[in-house]
Amino acid sequence: MQEVIVTKMKKDDVADELIKFAVISAKYDGKWVFVRDKERTTLEITGGHREDGETVLESAHRELYEETGAVDYTLDEVCTYRVTIDGVASYGTLFFANVKEFGDIPEEFETAERIYLDTLPKNLTYPRIQPYLHIYAEEWLSEKRK
Repeated sequence: MQEVIVTKMKKDDVADELIKFAVISAKYDGKWVFVRDKERTTLEITGGHREDGETVLESAHRELYEETGAVDYTLDEVCTYRVTIDGVASYGTLFFANVKEFGDIPEEFETAERIYLDTLPKNLTYPRIQPYLHIYAEEWLSEKRK
């Protein structure tokens, strides 16, 4: 089995060009938002690859819309993170979205449905990565409320 290590980083410790992923932990009406890909039965936190020429913030806005149909929301940066799989590191930025309104999920993209839950589901697409990101988002929200 692959060794997977997820590490919370300081933004200044990672060069911007190394950040390849934007993940958006979102809440709507007090519940966490998860999505199910058309090709899977598992759930995931919204996110994806940063496209050429995009800032990571632009990626976050794009991914949130493409995967959930969110049209009215606030978006905050939570942290930068590193995922190391068998010694190979990749970097991303975790965001938190407080969604006020959804439109339809765009059909041309990969999402089959949005799911609203009180807690992290057990049937995650990335069970060795996303629980850590969920914890980071919960910690950030807790600190923000103080």
